Amino acid sequence: MTPRADAVEKVTGRAAYGTDRVPDGLAHAALVPARIGRGRVSQVDTAAAEAVPGVLLVVTRFDETELRGPGFIMGGGFSFQSLQPLLDDRIAYRGQPIALVVAETPVAATEAAELVTARYEPEPVAVHLDAEGATTLVQEEAIPLPFLADIKVGDADAAIDASPVRIEGTYEHAAQHAVPMELNGAVVAWRGDTLVVHEGTQNAAAVRHGLARQLGLDPACVEVRSPYVGGGFGQKNSLQPHLAPLALVAKRLGRPVKLVLTRTQTFHNGSFRPATRHRVRLGADETGKILGAVHEVDQQTSRHDLFPAMHTEVTSRLYGFPAFRGRHRLVQTDVQTPGYMRAPFESSAMFAFESAVDELAYATGRDPVALRLANDTMTDPVSGRPFSTRFLAECLRRGAEDFGWAARDPRPGSMRADDGSLIGWGVAAGNYPGHIAPAVAHLTATADGRVTVGVDGHEMGQGIRSAIALLVADDLGIDVRDVEVRVGDTRYAPQHLTAGSWGTATALPAVHSGLRELRRHLDAADRGAVDVAAAVARLGHPAEVEVATVGPGQPPEAVGQARAGHLAISGPVYPEFSTFSWVAHFVEVRVEPTTCRIRVPRVVSVVDCGRVASPVTAASQVRGGVVWGIGGALREESLADPRSGGFLNATLEEYPVMVNADVGRIDVGFVDEPDLRFNPVGVKGLGEVAMVGVAAAVANAVHHATGKRHHRLPIRIDDVL
Repeated sequence: MTPRADAVEKVTGRAAYGTDRVPDGLAHAALVPARIGRGRVSQVDTAAAEAVPGVLLVVTRFDETELRGPGFIMGGGFSFQSLQPLLDDRIAYRGQPIALVVAETPVAATEAAELVTARYEPEPVAVHLDAEGATTLVQEEAIPLPFLADIKVGDADAAIDASPVRIEGTYEHAAQHAVPMELNGAVVAWRGDTLVVHEGTQNAAAVRHGLARQLGLDPACVEVRSPYVGGGFGQKNSLQPHLAPLALVAKRLGRPVKLVLTRTQTFHNGSFRPATRHRVRLGADETGKILGAVHEVDQQTSRHDLFPAMHTEVTSRLYGFPAFRGRHRLVQTDVQTPGYMRAPFESSAMFAFESAVDELAYATGRDPVALRLANDTMTDPVSGRPFSTRFLAECLRRGAEDFGWAARDPRPGSMRADDGSLIGWGVAAGNYPGHIAPAVAHLTATADGRVTVGVDGHEMGQGIRSAIALLVADDLGIDVRDVEVRVGDTRYAPQHLTAGSWGTATALPAVHSGLRELRRHLDAADRGAVDVAAAVARLGHPAEVEVATVGPGQPPEAVGQARAGHLAISGPVYPEFSTFSWVAHFVEVRVEPTTCRIRVPRVVSVVDCGRVASPVTAASQVRGGVVWGIGGALREESLADPRSGGFLNATLEEYPVMVNADVGRIDVGFVDEPDLRFNPVGVKGLGEVAMVGVAAAVANAVHHATGKRHHRLPIRIDDVL
């Protein structure tokens, strides 16, 4: 099996991440966070900080003539939130920067930042969904956009009320933070009138055009380089608010500046998965056939932005519902704007919905796998269009066989291990929408037989570089080591946001189209191996082509929108079909009889993601998603401070993520059937669907082991005792 294309660079340390750069004359910056959760800062005292040896600059406010707002990415802007710190005296959330310190060394910058003091005029804080002062809005009224409207198919409430079997439950999902290994940060420098930014980002185009807007620059004068990202998971999907201030102080000092946020600062100045509450109602006949479903969601957002919720986009398509009603409400609280964190809505939505489906299986006496198979469909219940492909039934059947599901005793608490631990087996399905964005691919073939590909995409560890290299090598019949892939760099392609599991499905069709054009340029057949060196020699010069592609039914103008740094995604509903990726997770838990500690010794996950473009990195993606799903079910919760705002457990010492000792055996399988209606390469998204349904399968397994249902995540020991 071919290893990942960048494996050697990564394990030998040659892969350079954003803040690995150490240019000559580098200065170091540090942020000073607000100590209140809402109000005003009336005075900032910087005298002690300025007296620290090596301090070059302390800034508490930028003028609006030199620094403009970036705009919210979901409102036509470029940043994860519209609020730009250091422009006025308002404090919207705890941890919001009130000063920026620059010094010769990181030690001096940190020491000086800690010496900055401030006086505040605090105001009451609301950080929870039910907090006094929180404001609730109906999403379809507050954001009147068609794709955010409530989903309604038939009369679901009437169907449920008339059903002989009814399930109803309220499920709560805590806020969570992504905590990628690479902290948020950047190195910025000016080369004449050109701003050069090195930052780990999933959206170099938004960084480029957002900085141009904020600083009054031509976007052509901003270069963003992000060849590697040390974990993004949605937190790095847009412009970060520290970047424009860094560029300004670098300009003032005439030297490059580096800033790396502390771990606690990433909790308070990066986006996070918002807290949600779900109310699920199901109506079914005696056999478990679902006749109607309702899924209502309350989702946390900030005061200054409305972060849209899209939980029901997946639950409404999971089974063949004759009637479905979804509703979203947004609850404004005193936090930074929440955002996209791996399977941002889908993971929490599926925990609620698939828990209810499992309850339905018990209520009707049906096997949980058989009940899901009985509700399968090949038609999108919302749009009425066929699914481009849907192999969820295959995922369920293969997963059940590989897991040994037939040996399961359905009675809760009936299975025990030799050490007396309670054994629980749980299953859950999941789906994730299939999106495609416009992409530009630039291919160059040279006389040494090598091919260089520059394309929209960001390497966050998911293996997009490997998938591209394998596609080129397989197509041309050359060694994968003769393919160089350039992603995350605005010098080679626009670099539209890579997120939402559309990275591979966007980049590979563009590269595929570029290969067709390159073959014509080299006077080579449309298929079969190509002697690239000989073809270039006959041509007399390197062969260079550039192509732009869009998704099915997407207008050509979408390429221009992407070039301007704006979102330009299409799907999951296309003119002739709907596209989703599908997964089934089978989980075994063991509950220790005295301490009630829950362990997960094994998981089997089978995925329908279309063609598997890079088997090694694909399997790694699924294992990572499963690990995170288990952590979301049993460990992770961002605890908000109701007194002064912010998050109480904002370090890795206090925010418990999964470690090696928590992870058992994870077996991964793929249906590996190309979806050629979706794109000519046949690939669908994988990175996010891998996590969808894991938490539900864990919760269902805990119920099978103990007989107790859990309607809130994470499930802690005291919940089981």
